[in-house]
Amino acid sequence: MANNLTKVLSYNLSRRDLVKNTSKIGATVALTSAIPLPFSAAATTDVKNLESATAIEQIQHSACLVNCGSRCPLKVIVKDDVIQRIEPESATNESVFGQHQIRPCLRGRSSRWRVYSPDRLKYPLKRVGKRGEGKFERITWDEANKYIADELQRIIAKYGNESVYYNYQSGAYYHNQGTTAWKRLLNLAGGYLRYYNTYSTAQISVATPYTYGEYTASHFDQVRHSDLVVFFGMNLSETRMSGGGQVEELRRALEDSQAQVVIIDPRYTDSVVTEHAEWLPIRPTTDAALVSGIAWTLINENLIDEAMINQYCVGFDNSTLPSSAASNASYKDYILGTGEDNAEKTPEWAESITGIPATRIRQLARQIANAKACYIAQGWGPQRHANGEQSVRAINTLPLLTGHFGLAGTNTGNWPYATKYGVPSLPDGENPVKTAIPCYLWTDAIINPEIITDKTHGLRGKEKLDVGIKCIVNQAGNTLINQHGDINRTAKILEDEKQCEFILVIDNHMTASAKFADILLPETSYLEAQDLVDNSYASGSNHYMIAMKPVVTPMWEVRSTYDICADIADHFGFKEAYTEGRSQSQWIEKHYGEVKAKRPYLPDWSIAQNMGIVDQQKATEQQSIALAEFRQNPAANPLKTPSGKAEIYSEALDTLSRTWILPEGDKITALPEFCIAKESHLDTALNGKYPLQLSGFHTKGHTHSTYSNVPQLQEAVPDEIWMNPIDASERGISNGTLVHVFNDRGVVEIPCKVTNRIIPGVVAMPEGGWTKKDENGVDVGGCINTLTSHNLSPLAKGNPQHTNLVEVRKA
Repeated sequence: MANNLTKVLSYNLSRRDLVKNTSKIGATVALTSAIPLPFSAAATTDVKNLESATAIEQIQHSACLVNCGSRCPLKVIVKDDVIQRIEPESATNESVFGQHQIRPCLRGRSSRWRVYSPDRLKYPLKRVGKRGEGKFERITWDEANKYIADELQRIIAKYGNESVYYNYQSGAYYHNQGTTAWKRLLNLAGGYLRYYNTYSTAQISVATPYTYGEYTASHFDQVRHSDLVVFFGMNLSETRMSGGGQVEELRRALEDSQAQVVIIDPRYTDSVVTEHAEWLPIRPTTDAALVSGIAWTLINENLIDEAMINQYCVGFDNSTLPSSAASNASYKDYILGTGEDNAEKTPEWAESITGIPATRIRQLARQIANAKACYIAQGWGPQRHANGEQSVRAINTLPLLTGHFGLAGTNTGNWPYATKYGVPSLPDGENPVKTAIPCYLWTDAIINPEIITDKTHGLRGKEKLDVGIKCIVNQAGNTLINQHGDINRTAKILEDEKQCEFILVIDNHMTASAKFADILLPETSYLEAQDLVDNSYASGSNHYMIAMKPVVTPMWEVRSTYDICADIADHFGFKEAYTEGRSQSQWIEKHYGEVKAKRPYLPDWSIAQNMGIVDQQKATEQQSIALAEFRQNPAANPLKTPSGKAEIYSEALDTLSRTWILPEGDKITALPEFCIAKESHLDTALNGKYPLQLSGFHTKGHTHSTYSNVPQLQEAVPDEIWMNPIDASERGISNGTLVHVFNDRGVVEIPCKVTNRIIPGVVAMPEGGWTKKDENGVDVGGCINTLTSHNLSPLAKGNPQHTNLVEVRKA
């Protein structure tokens, strides 16, 4: 056992020191920083005390690489090779956004506890029990690497490279180890089955290009110029809550503009509170109906410029419909009830579906139409439904109808991504396998590969899948079981060794997914790793570069995946091709040199590698406004759609609706229509049995399942299911009552939070709790995915994990 671990175990903290530290630092974060978490009750007492007079505190630099969309540098205080606490890095100029202090949130500040967690994986392990039991024996690295190479070669020889699958994951966004390292290895070995989409953004990433030709959005910095902000399901205060996240950008912009904010969400979220917003509570899955009611008001009250809409858009009225469309197939026909369904989308119609009063729908339409610059955006919750693509396209249509696009203070209806600083990653090479499945489809690709085609399941690269998945590489991700839908179904599939023959898992902790590994490898944590990284995907206009160094000596036998893959490549006989003669450190230095060649003002690598934040910049105004050139001159700057215009009516979608084979009840429509979702409050076949709509949400206590095993965070931000007092009273449930949440897919045990901050008929549970079954099969780990559906959305074949009907009773 490494020396620094022994020192952690022996660290003594007096009661007086605890009180003193708590008064200085405050609240739970002080406890997180000050109290060491022992690995066992048998902590030794005969090694030297860490408060030795000879030990000196040192400052090291690292970063939090979890998938929260932010990216925060960490100033790590180390004493005698043991992490003492984590602090934020200093700001260049706190008064200027883009030079401000990038403060880590309580999750990043608790990274110390991930390093010193009793769940840490310490050695290479080989399964000895049944898959999923979590029984392993320790093996050497040489044995593990040879076993992995032998299994990959066996499976590729027997089934082909298409049978090898690199599983979707998002637990560690490294540049020079992790995902890129494994993909580089697999590509040199002949390739692997690809995936497209993500668990977070499938519907929005696939649907948006049918309107705009590509995914596009204006940075939140543009809110500086707005007088009205309308968010559909946007909750930055929890999902992007750090100084490296977009919440800082938005709040500074709102300070400048003092814009009115309206947030449409089933929950009264922390964003409603902190942004001083008006809350419009809405039924889940019904955003497209709300937009339709707004559009009816805009048209009937003459609040829009129809000539302007026709200049930039296809399909608003009959004059711009493609020749293949029916004469009454326009969006205006759909809204006014002269289309195929003959139903007027009045505010009263929308009220009956959404629960928002018709009067307020009319008022919101007028507010948007009369705003000087309205910034309209949607979070990813509204699209993570069984009809999510319809919500996406409807919300994207709203800026087009009202003219709030392509100008300062406006947006496209989407959530903006970040302007990247531009730090290179380890090149993963060319994948010879071109076949790709939607990432949510991998369990079906194990058990029923013969049914997966381009017309039924969105297969790309070929017409049908010829072989099932026989090998899974699962790196730094808990989607193998915990984050995937219908956990009980998934577990049964993975337990069958005749289906998927080999599962490799690489992680920091014994997660729920790690227990399904055949070979389980321990990777360095962020604080034990060296890397050079840029800002993550949701830091907005703020972009920067961080140099990471191991702040403590890696413990036990944990290793970087770059070194692991290099050793496996040696067994294949192409180690030299893999490394190109470089260590991981040399790749990092090479990549820094490439950045410095474009930015000559940067310091030499000998200095930069010890700086933490090396450089911090802010995107220009031109980079921040989406569709600006298109708005100025649509003929000279066409979009990437077939028509070159924004397509409210999509001829391509109309073609798919007639050529794809869809399950009964699923619809793909040329227009952004409202479609009733399975397992919604309008599903009359099921809501008598399960009357509550269950939706998931992100929590301050963990990022997906990362940090879920940190006890201090569990205490600070406990996982609870939210329930309205009306629903709670009917079930005899009080605040804090332990309840069972159940449907046909499973049962979850979790405490209940009774609150008026959620609408009646809807309950909401944090996602990311680690699934754990008791002897009765009840998930006492509180994982929402024990209950979520595995039915695919119609167009993107994405996950519908916010579309579930359940019942709740006292445990």
